[in-house]
Amino acid sequence: MKFGISTFVTDEGIRPDVLGAALEERGFDSLFLAEHSHIPTSRESPYPAPGGLPEKYKRTLDPFVALTAAATATSELLLGTGIALLIQRDVIHTAKEVASLDLISDGRVLFGVGVGWNREEMANHGTDPKTRGALIDEQLAALKEIWTKDEAEFHGKYVDFDPIFAWPKPVHKPHPPIYIGGESEAAVQRLIKYGDGWLLRGNLHFDEAKKVRDRLNAAGREDVQFAVFGGDTKAKVIDGFRDAGTERYTFMLETMPEAETLKALDELAEVAAAHR
Repeated sequence: MKFGISTFVTDEGIRPDVLGAALEERGFDSLFLAEHSHIPTSRESPYPAPGGLPEKYKRTLDPFVALTAAATATSELLLGTGIALLIQRDVIHTAKEVASLDLISDGRVLFGVGVGWNREEMANHGTDPKTRGALIDEQLAALKEIWTKDEAEFHGKYVDFDPIFAWPKPVHKPHPPIYIGGESEAAVQRLIKYGDGWLLRGNLHFDEAKKVRDRLNAAGREDVQFAVFGGDTKAKVIDGFRDAGTERYTFMLETMPEAETLKALDELAEVAAAHR
């Protein structure tokens, strides 16, 4: 099992290029960055966690800009979105951003996507929370068309465009691995149909991951990889996810200034080394 880091890169924490280099130096294989375009003030309270909304949610850098900075400072580190809120994004622009990052990084992108939880945030983008699942399904299908066809077109209920030229094409063929985020029944169905990987949150019990692995195998999707986002450092949890068929396990790195971040990475690197 390989080990990486999940985090929120903000204007108050370590720079993404410095972070990327530090991860590669310590033997981590991947970096997954969270995304929020903004946080509506109505979401300050209530928030589904004790203590209210953490400051880092309000201050995230654009993940593709941050990952590009990390790409320029590394040569092997995999660059993931965890998760990109595709339902809040224009699908054609997103196709170009992902492909551009994949080109700049020489094929190192892991494209994690999901429908998100902040209904006020998505509504500000003109996205109806009630239809976001149907929307992302069409977006994923459209992305694959854009990435793999010289003249791509798509005609759906929510995504509709006539033939287009759109370059660059991704370096990773046929396209960067798509990691589906979420643990709901709809997310699992989406994973079976569209996913190359599953980006599951670390608070999910590993027994549930085993059940999803069984469902994938029954559907003929033995090729789907598992990546844990923000996993615990406890040995029992790490070993449990390994037994569930997890290929990549990422620890949650709190958003901190550079010196504190590097110290925390040293400690997490020791945990990873003990389980390789």
